[in-house]
Amino acid sequence: MERILKYIHASAAYRQGIFGQGILVAVLDTGISPHTDLQGRIAGFRDYIRQRPQPYDDNGHGTHISGIIGAGGKGAIHGVAPGCYLWSCKVLDKNGNGKIQDTCQAVEDIVAYNQRHTQKIRIMNISVGMLERVQPELQKRLLQCVERAWDQGIVVLAAAGNNGPGEHTVTSPGISKKIITVGSLDSCSETRRELSLYSGRGPTASCVVKPEIVMPGTDIISCGTRQGSYVKKSGTSMAVPIVSGIIALLLSKDPSLTPNEVKLQLYRSADRTGMDRRIKCWGTIDLRKLLSVY
Repeated sequence: MERILKYIHASAAYRQGIFGQGILVAVLDTGISPHTDLQGRIAGFRDYIRQRPQPYDDNGHGTHISGIIGAGGKGAIHGVAPGCYLWSCKVLDKNGNGKIQDTCQAVEDIVAYNQRHTQKIRIMNISVGMLERVQPELQKRLLQCVERAWDQGIVVLAAAGNNGPGEHTVTSPGISKKIITVGSLDSCSETRRELSLYSGRGPTASCVVKPEIVMPGTDIISCGTRQGSYVKKSGTSMAVPIVSGIIALLLSKDPSLTPNEVKLQLYRSADRTGMDRRIKCWGTIDLRKLLSVY
């Protein structure tokens, strides 16, 4: 994570005392393990697979993502927004598989939660994905759910998927026109930025440019499921939480921003330096520019 924090210039936020404090981020994934680095960061847990009451992760994917967003405990890993809180929804099983119906239910439950509480979930990190034109009715319901959450004030982010490099390979709900879709870079250089070969690419069937944002997603080290353990993972799933953490920092600075305003700030501050012109996206995010543009 140290190289990621350096790449996004996280110190630009930290020097201002911005650590994501007061921001609640929902992670829809395989669950969350009470890792040392996540102590005090887990605000809620809901198990849609086995209905267990206590946080757990029998796969590790969700814990890894949660660490990227907000690890800030007593261990070695420092997440992008170590002052934020995490709300884990286990919608994927130990093999990383799940039902779209469970994901939709989790999204709907989060919207309902916000209607009942003053401390609202502001960001939703989704790594569930299905290819375009697959199960159209389920895809339609998933898109409707995430777009309703967006309209209710939740910044929704989804992975572009790992089915690249061909066109039209962005997975749903990442094809939504409203939500923010994130792809993966292999290079962390500021002068050369190469899209990961596996990263899903647009345009979508509706000719929408996707993903909007690309961030490093290869060989990212974050929390493992065992206490004090760390693992290395790659994929667009690892790129999404970097942006979720960045947005948590932005919302911590100004909680009044709407999802559309957040998306506009990302667009205005995106940097395409060193990126192949054939790659259709906005670019990467540098916190120095994002916070100054804001």
